[in-house]
Amino acid sequence: MRNATIDINGEAVPGILCLPPSGAGPAVIVIQEWWGLVPHIQQVVQRLAEEGFVVLAVDHYRGAETTEPDEAMKLMIGLSIDKVGEDLAAAAAWLVQREEVTSDEVCVVGFCMGGGLALLAPTVSESIGCTVAFYPAMPWPQYAPDWSRYADKAAIVHKALSDEASSGRAIGEYADAIIAAGGSIEMFEYPDSVHAFFNDSRPEVFQADNAKLAWDRTVAFLRACSG
Repeated sequence: MRNATIDINGEAVPGILCLPPSGAGPAVIVIQEWWGLVPHIQQVVQRLAEEGFVVLAVDHYRGAETTEPDEAMKLMIGLSIDKVGEDLAAAAAWLVQREEVTSDEVCVVGFCMGGGLALLAPTVSESIGCTVAFYPAMPWPQYAPDWSRYADKAAIVHKALSDEASSGRAIGEYADAIIAAGGSIEMFEYPDSVHAFFNDSRPEVFQADNAKLAWDRTVAFLRACSG
């Protein structure tokens, strides 16, 4: 794993890049939770690289991170959706030009806040062909992806049952819009699941069985999309 810098509209934006053991593979972008580009997300980048992917995570907070929920909420709400879209489009373009990348399209994986942004990702770049959203959160008033851009693109969503009251209806509406646009989406539910069940750095919410199943489904989906 190494630091990376992506030029986005003249700004040098930091991120991390990890190559697979073979040195080359299909491209994946990982999108952070609301805490920032913290060690857990870096671990996800490393794990996906070990599965054979060239993996990039852009620091959408530009260096900020926190362990405090109130501060994380402020950082998340303070994001500009348009600027995140620019980040993702530039990151995809940066990846597909790299000699280590063997795919013409980029896949995206995101968690919580990053899950909501992962659903957005295929709408901001033709180079992003599929996406994986873990328990997506979409709290921004300006969150209004152009779902018509999902034609011939694919998504999967790992839902947390504890989120159903807050985000279940919106996710269902978004899924209908993606299908109407000619895209595909599959939603997975997990027994007794809680938000952030994949995050093994938080033992109060981590659910090992659900996390393993979601990971296996994610890797299989990414390989199918990259094949």
